[in-house]
Amino acid sequence: VQLQASGGGLVQAGDSLRLSCTGSGRTFTRYSMGWFRQAPGKERDLVAASWISGGTYYADSVKGRFTISRDNDKNTAYLQMNSLKPEDSAVYSCARRFPGRDWDGWGQGTLVTVSS
Repeated sequence: VQLQASGGGLVQAGDSLRLSCTGSGRTFTRYSMGWFRQAPGKERDLVAASWISGGTYYADSVKGRFTISRDNDKNTAYLQMNSLKPEDSAVYSCARRFPGRDWDGWGQGTLVTVSS
């Protein structure tokens, strides 16, 4: 299955955006969710994760500004991005991770562009 990310756009530095990612209804609660981003010429990096254990992970570059959440009733994960910076500009995509397995399910990402 491919997860569909949405909610990107062109914003100014300091603005906020909320990205959404919809997963599979029957298994959504069985896997962790992650948000990744890839800027031109750079590798894809994990920026936030919501583990099925209940914990979360944030890359140092987004701590205190980004918040990951999930609504299991809607099979949707969110990434609330506040105080956006130009260096946050990238294609953001989401993926899932079953216990003991690697990340998978990347679909088409959503472009976030932050102007200075």
